[in-house]
Amino acid sequence: MITRMAQPLVEAMAKQFPAVLILGPRQCGKTTLAKEFLEGVYFDLERPSDYEVFADDPELALGRLGNPLILDEAQVLPALFSVLRSVIDEDRKENGRFYLLGSVNPSLLRQVSEGLAGRVGMVELTPFLYPEVNAETLTLDEYWLRGGYPDACRESDADRRMRWLEQYVQALVQRDLAGYGLKTSPQEMRRFLGMLAHVHGGLLNASELGRSLGVTYHTVGSHLDILEGHFLIRRLQPWHSNLGKRLIKSPKLYMRDCGLLHYFLGIRTPRDLLQSPRRGASWEGLLVEQIIALEKLLHDGCQFWFYRTQTGTEVDLIVEYGEERTGYEFKCGASVSRHDASGLRTGLADGVITQGMVVYAGSRRYPVTDDIEAIPAEMLLTQYHTQLGRSRRLTR
Repeated sequence: MITRMAQPLVEAMAKQFPAVLILGPRQCGKTTLAKEFLEGVYFDLERPSDYEVFADDPELALGRLGNPLILDEAQVLPALFSVLRSVIDEDRKENGRFYLLGSVNPSLLRQVSEGLAGRVGMVELTPFLYPEVNAETLTLDEYWLRGGYPDACRESDADRRMRWLEQYVQALVQRDLAGYGLKTSPQEMRRFLGMLAHVHGGLLNASELGRSLGVTYHTVGSHLDILEGHFLIRRLQPWHSNLGKRLIKSPKLYMRDCGLLHYFLGIRTPRDLLQSPRRGASWEGLLVEQIIALEKLLHDGCQFWFYRTQTGTEVDLIVEYGEERTGYEFKCGASVSRHDASGLRTGLADGVITQGMVVYAGSRRYPVTDDIEAIPAEMLLTQYHTQLGRSRRLTR
């Protein structure tokens, strides 16, 4: 059983708040986390028999079942949230009473903001992170090809993995996304996801996507909001400051799981990935997602940006925490030259970042300039695991 790096954060939230909301995409491991690592009585509200326990009189059910309770897919019963508020307020000093699991961000966040503000701690659970599966001798290249969804990540056979991803996408477009009033068919949404895979790592141009899909850019924006709310894509916002330079103002778009990205790009094998013209963009997206997820587990209040000027100077990712802004450049190669750090050097000179790293696919850590170093991706990601372990020991 893989221990999730988010588990200590869930435990910390349970000590501080009466309820803990665990958000994440379908099939990312929320139910396994709840059943294997959390104490409490488990109910899946998408199962009719469990739903009926709470549907008629949620207040009675919550009062009689005792604590803690684990309520999976909590967003399917909106009436539950107003009742939870009153039950929690009867004894605000008792924490860790309710664990709410959900896979649809917009619905849950709206319901939480209306009913449970100040009473709930929120944790985002991603698909497997590389440091979580590294202990099972999965190499970074294997993880990069397969992605983090547990069933796909564990599957070495390309046909079986692609078959699972096909079924996942089919359920996604026909059930989850179709339930949000989209004025497009499942087939068109699937086509839209394929289009997003081909612009992964690039600047978002909603008008161009709209023309390709035959809809307005407003409709594209609505589609993107829903996909982002289902944890499928990320819009990374640009850094803005008064530098006297013309900066790019459009966000960059990423598909959050590299395995799902490769499914839409038709990348099945290591050779496919090696030969793909999208290899560099895929590598960048892999590391953007890993670093953002790991930083969120390590630090509260981080913000994430990219930096690009109209002349093409770019820092792929900026992690802002307090007064520190660390800039990352991602290179899908076995070596790094001084030229590869040009965007980081400009970012340092302009005061956009306070330190910089070139993260690459090699195996040696070494300085590129006096204030920029090259670090292997695998080394960087596994160091986060060590940092998180140290942080947990200090907070016990």
